Amino acid sequence: MRRYLFPLLIGVLGSAILISLGLWQLKRLDWKEGLIAQIQQRIEAQPVPLPQAVDPSMKYLPVLVSGRTTGQEINMLSGMRDAGGGYQVISAFVTDDGRRIMLDRGFVDQDHKHDSRPPVRLEVAGNLHWPDEKGSATPAPNLAENVWFARDVPAMAAQLGTEPVLVVAAELRGDTQGVQPIPVAVEGIPNNHLSYAVQWFLIAAVWAGMTVALIWRIRQRKF
Repeated sequence: MRRYLFPLLIGVLGSAILISLGLWQLKRLDWKEGLIAQIQQRIEAQPVPLPQAVDPSMKYLPVLVSGRTTGQEINMLSGMRDAGGGYQVISAFVTDDGRRIMLDRGFVDQDHKHDSRPPVRLEVAGNLHWPDEKGSATPAPNLAENVWFARDVPAMAAQLGTEPVLVVAAELRGDTQGVQPIPVAVEGIPNNHLSYAVQWFLIAAVWAGMTVALIWRIRQRKF
């Protein structure tokens, strides 16, 4: 019996730890799904005029703005499932009350990156956004070609000479100049907790199977 005690103890403790990690991931899944539901409700709320004081706590707030683009824009490398590779157009935008902000107008394919997009009047329904897209491996923007690889609100605002305020268009009234809006959506929010939970449960099953196999081998040696 003593021969079995140590591997059995290791097997039970290891399986218990792995199962607990899987259960923790399921709890995280419930939390993340609740958070995503709250974000969805906020995105779909009734839009309001752009507040005078704006900060990242207002992320996803639906707003209404009207004014004119300036002709200055940033092109961020992007893509759409149906259209393939292309760029998101982030324009400097002067509101009717004189504020300079940024407007993520949406997507153009590669063939239309260099199309002329002179100043145009637009009425916009969209959402305030502070995308978390820039990582340690994200290349610096190619300013010579006006190609960016992530939306970085402070850096883009410095480049365009605007407030660090980004409105992502959901609906546009006016000449869109061939730019297709990409509204803010919850689909881009990572939620991998279910797959993580399954992985931990599978590892627990393997651990338990190895424990049984080890005990069986010890028993075979006894005979």
